[in-house]
This record gives sequence, C-alpha cells and structure tokens, in this order.
Amino acid sequence: MKSLLKSAEALFQESKNNTSLLANASSFIMHSIKDLNWVGFYLFENEYLIVGPFQGKPACVEIQVGNGVCGKAFQLNQVLNVKNVHLFEGHIACDSDSNSELVIPLVKNDIKIGVLDIDSPVYNRFDSDLQNFFESFAHLLLTYYKES
Repeated sequence: MKSLLKSAEALFQESKNNTSLLANASSFIMHSIKDLNWVGFYLFENEYLIVGPFQGKPACVEIQVGNGVCGKAFQLNQVLNVKNVHLFEGHIACDSDSNSELVIPLVKNDIKIGVLDIDSPVYNRFDSDLQNFFESFAHLLLTYYKES
C-alpha cells in the first residue's frame, strides 16, 4: 500500500486546482482498489454536502448534514466503516448495489471541507488495513488541497 500512496502523491503534485485533485483522486482509488462500485467526494456548501468529483453511477446530489453515512461521519467528524449499509439507520441508498461503505471526513486547518465516500458491493469490504490506507490517502490528499 505504500507504493500506492507514493503513486498517489506523484499524481496529486500535478494538480492545478481542487477539482483536478479530487477528480484524479477518485479515479486513482477506483482503478487501484478492487471490489468498489463508487468513490467520490461530498463537499460542504451552504449547510449541505454536495456531490463533487466521483467515479461510479450517478449519485445523490445533496445530503443533509447528519443524514446517511456521509452526513453522520461529517457531523461527528469521525471515520465511519459500515460493514452492512442495510443495517445502518438512515442509510441513503444512492446505488442499490452498495453493501458496505467507508466515509472519511476531510478537515484541513480545522475547516470541515467534506467527506471521502467509498462504497463496495461486498459486505465488510473495508478491513482495518484498507481503512488505514484510505485514512492515509485522505491525509495526503489534504496536504495538496487548496483552501479558498
């Protein structure tokens, strides 16, 4: 996984703005990690999480803070690793093929930016090693994210 992080960093260094950074980050994950069906970002804007760059089927456009796995992770500012989304109270089913989900809040300099959302059709897809990788990936990504 360290080699993947080095490859990601090389890609991030080329980004000219946040859109290109997040677009390439979502594509990188989707094409580097197997058994995923959606990878993307929801960005905090006007009290909602708004869909940003992603890979996968069309997504929910707007999520209220506190709703669903993304909204709850953002509200609590904590990583949520849901082994079975169908058992998560208030889960928002944007893609009925998703069975597990990992959501990582994105915070830079105490400013809440949004979340990295990763879905899988496989139950319990995100073991501790994979979760640690995605947390490191998000941390690395934030070093290149430009604050507005």
